[in-house]
Amino acid sequence: GPECPGPEEACRRRLRTAFSAEQISTLESSFQRQQYLGAAERRQLAGRMRLSEVQIKTWFQNRRMKLKRQL
Repeated sequence: GPECPGPEEACRRRLRTAFSAEQISTLESSFQRQQYLGAAERRQLAGRMRLSEVQIKTWFQNRRMKLKRQL
């Protein structure tokens, strides 16, 4: 469409992940322990929560930015 010039693939965006209350609780408790996850911890958490590593990584990035704004 006119809103999105260029190839169709470039215009498609991933839908926002709707985390469940349980997932948020798990992510928050992990964040309280450590604000930065290594690859191994991220893999483990992603497997346990049935989310992708990218979703975990992005959540942690966003959570650190939220903390930074609050301070």
